Parts: sequence; C-alpha cells; structure tokens
Amino acid sequence: MNTVKMIVLSIILFAGSGFAASKELPKMLELGSVNCIPCKMMAPIIEDFKKNYSDKFAVEFIDVNNDRAAAKKYSISVIPTQVFLDASGKEVFRHIGFFPKEDILSKWKELGFSFENKPAVKVESKPVAKADVKPESTFKRFEPAQTDNRSKDTICYMCDKDISNSMVTVKTAKGDVKLCGLHCYHIMYSCMTEDKTGIEDKVTISDYKTKEQVPLLKAVILYGMDERIGRPTLKAFTNKDDALAEKKENGGNIVSAEVLKAKELASRCGFCDRSVYPEDAALVKADGVHTYGCCSHCALGVAVRTGKDIEVYEKDRLTGEKIVVKTHDGKIASLEPKTAVAWFGQKKNKEGKFGSAGCFHQCFFVNEENLKKWVEQNPLETGEMISIEKALADKMALKKEQIMKACKIGECAPK
Repeated sequence: MNTVKMIVLSIILFAGSGFAASKELPKMLELGSVNCIPCKMMAPIIEDFKKNYSDKFAVEFIDVNNDRAAAKKYSISVIPTQVFLDASGKEVFRHIGFFPKEDILSKWKELGFSFENKPAVKVESKPVAKADVKPESTFKRFEPAQTDNRSKDTICYMCDKDISNSMVTVKTAKGDVKLCGLHCYHIMYSCMTEDKTGIEDKVTISDYKTKEQVPLLKAVILYGMDERIGRPTLKAFTNKDDALAEKKENGGNIVSAEVLKAKELASRCGFCDRSVYPEDAALVKADGVHTYGCCSHCALGVAVRTGKDIEVYEKDRLTGEKIVVKTHDGKIASLEPKTAVAWFGQKKNKEGKFGSAGCFHQCFFVNEENLKKWVEQNPLETGEMISIEKALADKMALKKEQIMKACKIGECAPK
C-alpha cells in the first residue's frame, strides 16, 4: 500500500473513532451590555455556565452597543435578553431581564434538555477530620446573657433603650407610656391605628435644663443636627430664654410641635410605613424610586409590599460597613459581601412563645464574626442568626393582611 492510501485510510479510521468532531450543542445568547445593572448581575452566571456546562450547552455574551447587527438580527429592544437556540440554531425561547441560574437550567429542562452540573473527578478517598468540615452555622441565643434589672419606667416603650434626659410621657387610661425622646414618640405615633385625635394634649417631655416635665404643645423645641452624621437632635424647654441660650451655644432652630411633627413624619418605611430618620434607616430602591426600610428586615419587605425588584443599601450594625442586597422575582439576585448575614431578634410573648422582638432588634452584618461580637456587646439581645435569603423568603411569604398590620400598634398603652 502506497503512502497516499495509508494517509487516506488513517483519516477515515480517525474520523470513525471516538475522536470525531463533537456534535452541535444548544446555545444561549446573552444580549446586553457591560454597563446595565441586570447585565452585570448576569455576568457571573454566564461565566459559571462557560466554566461548568461547556460540554452541555454553549453560551455567548454579545454587547449590543458594539454589535448592532446582532441586536437587529434578534430584534432586541430591552437588555439583557437571553435567546435560547436548539442544536440547529433555531430559536426556541427568549427571556428579558435578569434570569437566575436555577431558572435557566429549569427552562432548558422544560425545553427537553436536562443539564446536570459536571460530575466531580473521582479521586481516591481519604478520611477527613471533622475539624476540616465547616458545619452550617446555627448560632442563636434565646436566653439573655444577663438579667434585665431595669424598672419599666426607665425603659423606652419603642426601642427598649434606657431613658435619660429627654423622657417623653404619654398619659393613657391604662397608665403612663414612657419613651426615650421625641423621635421614638413620633415613631409610636406613626404606628398607632387607634384614633389619635387630641393625643398631643396627653404628652409631656422633660425640660432639657430643669428635667421637669412640660406639656408638648407648650414646649419650646430646639431642632439641631449632629454635624458628623446629619441626624436631628431634639431638645425641649419650658422657657424660651433657655432655648435661645442653648441655641447660641450649640446652634439649631426653634420650632413648634406641629412643625416638628411634620418633619418627623415626612420620611417613612416603604414596608410598614413607620416614621424613620434616613440616617438610621436602610436605603431602598424600587424601580428607580427611593424609599427606606426602618430596619434591615423591613427593607427586604419592600419587595413584597411593592411587588418589585429592589436594591437594599444597609450598614453593618457593628462596624457600619456597607451591605448591598439586590432581588429579582422575590429572591436574592446578588449579595455584597457574600458573607453577609442577618440577625432575627426575638423575644417571648405572653404565651411563652418566641416572636419578633421588633424593628429595633433586626439587623445585618458583613459576616458571622461581626454578628457574634455585637450579640456579645448586647447581653439582653435574644434571637438567632439567619441567612439574608431566609429573611427575604419570610417577608415574601406574608399575606396582604399581614403586611397591612406589620409593625402596627393597636393602641397606646403600657406593655
């Protein structure tokens, strides 16, 4: 057999072997840009598919700003758009917007393709020490680290903090309600569902100088601002001269109780509608509209209240580090940092069962270590660490009537 025939025969045999060119794969096109937010959220998913599913289906990212022909070919009007093609190149499905990994795989399965992740390479097994395996954290504390020996008159009705120089007292038929200051009073006011007509007539506040109680409607209120963080500072006086002297020394403006009320009730939680200071709250963006979450968990609740995808910008309760949560279709789309966790503050009710301890006891942390440090620094806190995914899922499971009642106080009365 001459050399040419041998080469031809070799080619034929090679082509018939298992080393033949691989068959055509189905394909998903990701048509978007490098700038839009949902496109950026899709980027790690696309990379995951390229790395771990390359033998199952092909994935291609097309920047429509650079490839106008592709945008025209696939009639793209909104980005990102995912176009699913079968092995012959025929379009079988398309989706607009952010598309979670699990939903993409489910859609392929629905279209008749079943993609499991690449099997792990088999290696010879060896014993693994228990210390090398990090178990799922179940950090919790349902009994306070120390006994709360404070008298009820020294504990704020709303935030559970100590009452000091700015005590507010609300007279009710069932007894006095004590609050740590005018801000907590207005938070309570915003939560009450009872008829609030004339309630201001029942409110007194401590004079900043003499510590004596003065009727709220007769008080001279000095409205200032913390120059470091911009949070309002409120001081009440019986005597206008005392207020002017304090103003001269530390700044601020004298306002009436009605003006203060309007300012205090101007910023609200987008989930439960309670009054907030933006400096204390989580910023929430829903469809480009800015609102607030009075606590980390209520910030997530804006997703179920509005039915929209949201972005939550919160701070670590211990260190102030930024935490960003983005949702899509009621699920976590992205979390920065990925180690962030939530504290679900809980306390026993009259029946001895644990329930939410209220908004002042719900918070986020950049990691488990910070959460544990904060719990250690706050010996009266009880509750458990949960994932931010679970915190969102709990909110999304709420029914309409539960949402409407969230954080509401039926009547102003002592606990």
